[in-house]
Amino acid sequence: MTTAAKAQTLVGLYDAPEILRVVNVWDVVSAKAVAALPETKALATAGHGIAASFGYEDGATPREVMIDMVGRIAAAVQVPVTADLDDGYGDAGETARLAIAAGVVGANVEDRLKPLDESVAAVEAIVKAAEGEGVPFALNARTDAFVRAGGRSVKESVADAIQRGRAYLDAGATAVFVPGILDMNVTRQLVEGIGERKVSVIGLPGALAASEYEKLGVARISYGPLPQRVALTALQELAADLYAGGVVPANLPALN
Repeated sequence: MTTAAKAQTLVGLYDAPEILRVVNVWDVVSAKAVAALPETKALATAGHGIAASFGYEDGATPREVMIDMVGRIAAAVQVPVTADLDDGYGDAGETARLAIAAGVVGANVEDRLKPLDESVAAVEAIVKAAEGEGVPFALNARTDAFVRAGGRSVKESVADAIQRGRAYLDAGATAVFVPGILDMNVTRQLVEGIGERKVSVIGLPGALAASEYEKLGVARISYGPLPQRVALTALQELAADLYAGGVVPANLPALN
């Protein structure tokens, strides 16, 4: 498929009645391993995971490093790839253009609770850049209304997320990503306030299951850095077992 066709496919997955489940990947081999599963309809990159792979703190990966890696991932698989592009690196429109040129067809870009007008302008810049490239880019505009809430109440965070979410959708975003451990009541309020099939969530320990979010009208669920943590835990446990005199398991699939 062309980049534009992949982008249209991704937009359709957001709009579909089934929740879009994306398992986050961080390099080419992890992307290929997940993409090989018949259930995989799209992939999402994990900015935290890519940062960790290169020895950076989350959010501190240089733009050229991030674009290079997400481009390598997009080139290695046939399914649409949506990328974590941090906060847009100070020029969200140009960052989106570079990502599209690398084969990426959607993105998360976080607002970090910057003033609303600045955050809306970033969304508008991304949408304009995508239009210029002729790609129906699936922007999953992220608001940090919960993860950067500080000491404010849940009620205040819900109201802020709804205000920001509506503004981002009006500016052309495809969906609104609200990371945090969202219970049934909060999720219901967000969907009612932002829109059916317009809210994106993260699957964290203590959060609802994907099927429960689906019933509430959520569009997408991703898993952030957790898949990489699971993989690293397995590696560390294997290393400990080998140091203790163990052996590599038999019949190990050659996924690399």
